[in-house]
Amino acid sequence: MVLGSEKMALPSHTVENGSNLVDSGQSRLTELGYKQELKRDLSMFSNFAFSFSIISVLTGITTVYNTGLSFGGPVSFIYGWFITGCFTMFVGLSMAEICSSYPTSGGLYYWSAKLAGPNWAPLASWLTGWFNIVGQWAVTTSVDFSLAQLIQVIILLSTGGKNGGGYEASKYVVIAFHGAILLIHAIINSLPISVLSFFGQLAAVWNLAGVILLMILIPSVATERASAKFVFTHFNTDNGEGINSTVYIFVLGLLMSQYTLTGYDASAHMTEETKSADKNGPKGIISSIGISIIFGWGYLLGITFAVTDIPFLLSEDNDAGGYAIAEIFYLAFKNRYGNGVGGIICLGVVAIAIFFCGMSSITSNSRMAYAFSRDGAMPLSFLWHKVNKQEVPINAVWLSAFISFCMALTSLGSLVAFQAMVSVATIGLYIAYALPIFFRVTLARKTFTPGPFNLGRYGVLVGWIAVLWVAIISVLFSLPVAYPITSETLNYTPVAVGGLLVITISSWIVSARHWFTGPITNIST
Repeated sequence: MVLGSEKMALPSHTVENGSNLVDSGQSRLTELGYKQELKRDLSMFSNFAFSFSIISVLTGITTVYNTGLSFGGPVSFIYGWFITGCFTMFVGLSMAEICSSYPTSGGLYYWSAKLAGPNWAPLASWLTGWFNIVGQWAVTTSVDFSLAQLIQVIILLSTGGKNGGGYEASKYVVIAFHGAILLIHAIINSLPISVLSFFGQLAAVWNLAGVILLMILIPSVATERASAKFVFTHFNTDNGEGINSTVYIFVLGLLMSQYTLTGYDASAHMTEETKSADKNGPKGIISSIGISIIFGWGYLLGITFAVTDIPFLLSEDNDAGGYAIAEIFYLAFKNRYGNGVGGIICLGVVAIAIFFCGMSSITSNSRMAYAFSRDGAMPLSFLWHKVNKQEVPINAVWLSAFISFCMALTSLGSLVAFQAMVSVATIGLYIAYALPIFFRVTLARKTFTPGPFNLGRYGVLVGWIAVLWVAIISVLFSLPVAYPITSETLNYTPVAVGGLLVITISSWIVSARHWFTGPITNIST
């Protein structure tokens, strides 16, 4: 996609080197000063599949549906999804343009270094890198913990439900589930990239098929369905959180959509393993967002047609213990067939999608850790950038799984602390997305050399819209979500994100500024 260009774009083609044909992504990687250490075996579809599986509308919408239902309900779903999706696409387009010029596993932090200029490169790279990698670890923690919670709900419903004496797992059992899931994900990610590519493609197909199945099946099976008027016009203000402003409620309802539409930077982190990465990396980013917007809206629409009693779905006294979508699935089948087995099977479809989401998250985490440590930014960097005989950054894989498990341990002490930490998954990651875009439209406005995919004269405008959107959501999602404000109701997002910023800046001032110089090439160019 080229919309006119102010500068001559970098070429994208297979480069002839003697008698060998060199992939254009590998050729560009060499120009940027890096060896080809990872196996370049992913197709455009495989690259797309990793990002699409991490966005995973089945994962995001299912696990945060309660939030949207509480704050605005159907109106927040149906219209808020498109508003959030539109601005997310602006962010994705800007990232895709930069990715086309710099197709490296380092992704965002490498982009910031190149776009901020030599004077600011080390600090820009340091900030972006740490926000990116901590945000990614928080995403993996959140996704796999959500799967552990869903497994607990499936067991609860399978043993009779909350009102039928069903088994309710303790927080220690849930954390054990979480650890087991991470262990399996680490084992899978230790396999060769060709195997991971297969799982990634399977994950994409599963998500697409799962959305189509559930958006048609659930409202079809339900004996009571909402009217079109309810689905498209009902605005729920009965949130029980002391918030009455319709605008405020609608804004808080957007959190579900923005949380879901996250993680597409995976396409950038997989570029050193993607064929023709200067073209296929950007395509992976944009297509994963676009297809997620379309299929996510369909899933929301289908499920919401099965919503008839919002307070009951949110009540902790229902059979699913207040897990709204689980209760919707369960009741749809129970009311029609006399038991909820079909609904539990549908939850299994979602659980497998979440499993694939966590698997792909570990893949993306490990590539970021590999690249960041390759440039010496992490403690014990010499360990984390090693690759095994299958050309897999094996140590970075297990590091990512271990850190994600440790982050989840906070849930044993306080769910408030845990929720504050995983809030970095949305705001922290989007700050990392916005930083290189900001440098692109400011410091590098006249010096940026676009790749084969570029936005031409619209690049700066799209970039500014993206940066402003991230600034807006960073403020909005830091606002209180309940009144009166107490230690239990306080939104700790600004504390968590601000704490990460303080730690990152402090470590820079005290230590890193003396030795970290930004991305380090490992070949002579």
